[in-house]
This record gives sequence, C-alpha cells and structure tokens, in this order.
Amino acid sequence: MAIPKTVSFVTFDVYGTLIDWDTGAYDAFAAEGERDGFTVERDELVPLFHEIQQQIQAGSYELYAEVLRRTAVQIAKQLGWPLEPSRSGFLPDSVHRWKPFKETNQVLQKIAKQHKVGLVSNIDDKLLGQTRRHVPVDFDLVVTAQQVRSYKPDPAHFTECERRIGSKKGWVHVAASYYHDIEPCLKKKVPVIWVNRTRQQLEAGQKKPDAEVANLREAAKLLGVG
Repeated sequence: MAIPKTVSFVTFDVYGTLIDWDTGAYDAFAAEGERDGFTVERDELVPLFHEIQQQIQAGSYELYAEVLRRTAVQIAKQLGWPLEPSRSGFLPDSVHRWKPFKETNQVLQKIAKQHKVGLVSNIDDKLLGQTRRHVPVDFDLVVTAQQVRSYKPDPAHFTECERRIGSKKGWVHVAASYYHDIEPCLKKKVPVIWVNRTRQQLEAGQKKPDAEVANLREAAKLLGVG
C-alpha cells in the first residue's frame, strides 16, 4: 500500500503517538515510589510498563483503568517495591497529567483544517476524556477499547473505524506502536504512517510500514499539510 494522493480521513493512535505516556507513567511511579523511599529508574520502568500491559491486554477484556492498576502491581513486584495493591490506583489516576508531545496540538490543528480526524485508542472512554482536555481539537471519530471490548492489535478497532468511515478509500492511520497499530493496519491494508520516535529497528520478517517518520510534523508533510 502507498499513502493515497487524496487523503480524506486521518486517524491517530493516542498514547505514544500524541501523548507522551512514557514520561507520564514514569512520573507517576517515581512520585508514588518516593512515598516509600523507593527509587524508580526510568530505563527500567518504561520497558516493563509496555511489556506487562501487553501481557494483561492479551487476556479477557477489562477496562483500561483496571489494566493500569494490575500493571502497577506487577511492575512493583518485579522492581522489588512492596506496594500495597490498594494503592495501585495511582497509575490510572495519573492519566489526566499525561501531556501531549510538544508538536502534537499545533500539528493536529493543521491536519484537522484539511482532513477529517479521528482517535483510535486502547483506553476507556472516561480516561480518554481526561486526556482530550489537553488536545483542543474536535475529532470526527473516536474508537476506544471500551467501545469494541478489545485491545489492539486485535483488528476490532480498525474494523469499527472502517464501518463508521464507510470506506478505506482516502483513510490513513498514524501511530507509534508497530505491535499495536502498524501490524494490524498492514494486515487490513489500511495505509499507515509509523511515527518511530524511538528509532526502533524492524526484526526479521516484520513488514515495512507504508511510511516511517520521526515525529508528527513529518507525518503532516506526507499528508500534504504544511
């Protein structure tokens, strides 16, 4: 697939693509750990944050707030931090403080002037509502894990997007996670732009996305937005 010459609808993954959740999650863990005199190292925390969430989401569906609570408990165990499970709500409670990347709002506003825009996220509606206060854009489409009762990379999000948009023609998805978004888009033949902020290298057998960029500004240029 190639990025279509005429783009009509652009959807975005949210966390990792528009929102700097690595920093948000680390700040939450660091602050909670400090209450116990426990130091959390960012380089150790961030990989665990992604790995454990992924394992939990592969099970039966539950609200993302609960996924985060379980993630907090499991990470604490792995780090050797005796966190009481009753305190695990600090992680979902921190979502409203997770901030957009510096270029997010400016780029989104430009894209929204030329194309319809949507959000496709592994989150629940309540927590996404908290995040949207940081992103002053009117979205034409929002698909959450809570709505489809499934977590990406399961294709349910993208199947629902196609149903609501009415066609794959002119639709482009923009995302940072190869595992959660790029792979399912390639399988469903949805043109996809990989925002590879961390310069991840593809492994043997992984297919290249339709386009790869380092940030949202570069993605906007590919979409014909100056």
